[in-house]
Amino acid sequence: MISKKRLGVGFIGSGFIARFHVLSWQAVRDADILGFWSPNTENAESAAAYAQSLRVGEAKAYNSITDMIADPAIDCLWICGPNHRRIENMEEIVDALKRGVGKLVGIACEKPLARNVAEAKRVIELLEQTDLLHGYLEDQLFSPNLVRGREIAWKRGAALSGRPYLARAAEEHSGPHAPWFWSGEHQGGGVLNDMMCHSVEVARFLLTRPGAARNSITPIAVNCQIASLKWSRPEYAEMLRDTYGPRIDYLKRPSEDFARATIEYLDEQGHPLIAEMTTSWSYVGPGLRLSSELLGPEYSMRVNSLDSGGTVFLSRSVTGSAGEDIVEKQNAEQGDMPFVGNEAAEYGYEDENRYMIRCFLDGKQPVENFYDGLEVTELLMTAYMSAEQGRRILWKPEGLDGYIPPVARGEWNPKHG
Repeated sequence: MISKKRLGVGFIGSGFIARFHVLSWQAVRDADILGFWSPNTENAESAAAYAQSLRVGEAKAYNSITDMIADPAIDCLWICGPNHRRIENMEEIVDALKRGVGKLVGIACEKPLARNVAEAKRVIELLEQTDLLHGYLEDQLFSPNLVRGREIAWKRGAALSGRPYLARAAEEHSGPHAPWFWSGEHQGGGVLNDMMCHSVEVARFLLTRPGAARNSITPIAVNCQIASLKWSRPEYAEMLRDTYGPRIDYLKRPSEDFARATIEYLDEQGHPLIAEMTTSWSYVGPGLRLSSELLGPEYSMRVNSLDSGGTVFLSRSVTGSAGEDIVEKQNAEQGDMPFVGNEAAEYGYEDENRYMIRCFLDGKQPVENFYDGLEVTELLMTAYMSAEQGRRILWKPEGLDGYIPPVARGEWNPKHG
C-alpha cells in the first residue's frame, strides 16, 4: 500500500477511447486525471481541456511520455494509444523508470494488449523489468448488467441445477472512428482483433465460476471464420478512401468486417464448455450493440446494451446533423431511437477504472492484468490461424508466437476465405 490517498493519472493517447475513460472518471473518487501525451500536441491539449471541463483533474499536455513520468504528480499511466505504438510506448516507460526519471505505482493498458503474440510477449518482457502493478482494461467485464446477471445465474441457477455450459458474446457496430483501426498492418487485423478481444473475455468470464482462477477452465480448441461482407464492396471501399485517405484501400488491402469463433473449454471435472463469439463492423442498427447469453441445465441469462435504456421517437420532420449524441456508433437520427442513460457506466468504464485505481492505491495486483491480455491475444491469433487454414485448431498450436495473420500482412483475399 502506498502512502498517498489520491493518485495522479497520465494518459498515453487522446482519442476516442481515452475520452470515454475521461467521461467515466466522474465516478472515480480516489484519483485525478493530470496529464495527456499524444504525438499530436493539439489533440493532447484538447483532451486535457475536456478533463478540466468535467472537473476530473487539472490535466495538461506533456511533450513526451518521459516528461509525464518525470512529474512527481503522476503515479500511474493509462495506455490508450494505437496498437502499433504499444511496444515503443512500453519501451519509453521502462527506459524512463530504469534511468530513475520518475516513479510510478501502476500501469493499465487498453485492449488488445498487442497486435500479435510476439508483441504481447515483448510487452510482458518489458513489464517484468519493473515492479509495476498492472491492469488490462477490458471494460465489458465490469458492465453492471453483465456482472449482476452472471452473479444471479451462478448463485441461483448453477447452485441448484449445475454449472453453465454455453456462453455467447457479441459486439457489433458499423465501424471504428480512426484510420489506423481500418489498417490491418497498424491495428493487427480487422474486427476480430479489434473487438473479439472483448467477446473472448466476456464468454470466458461468464463460464468461469465466481472466485475461481482463470485456469479453472482450459481451452482445448478454436474454430473461426472471417469475412468482408460490406466494406470491400466497391461503393463502400470508395467511402472509406474518401473518409480516411488513399492508404485505406479495401479493394487492395481489406480487413475482415465480420468474424465468428467457437472456443471449446473443459472445466475442472472435464466437462465440455463452449464459448461462441460474433463480432461485426458491418452491423447497421441504432448503434453499438453488446449482447451476451449464458446457458445452463435449467436456466439462461441474457444482456443486450440496446435494451438497457429507453427510446425516443423522432419523426421525419425532425432533421439535423449526424452524430453520436444518442448512442455510440449511432446510424440514424430519426425513428424510434434507443438510448443508454450512462454509456460510460453501462459499458463498464466507471467500475473498471474505479477498480484499477483502488487496486493501485492498496498495492494489490488487479485480477484482470497483462497476463490475461497475453492469453486473449493467443486465442485471437489461434482464431486467425483457424480461419486461414479453414479448420478447427487444437490449443495451443505450434508456431503461435511467430504467427502474423494474412490480414495484418496485407495478403488476405476475402474471396478465398
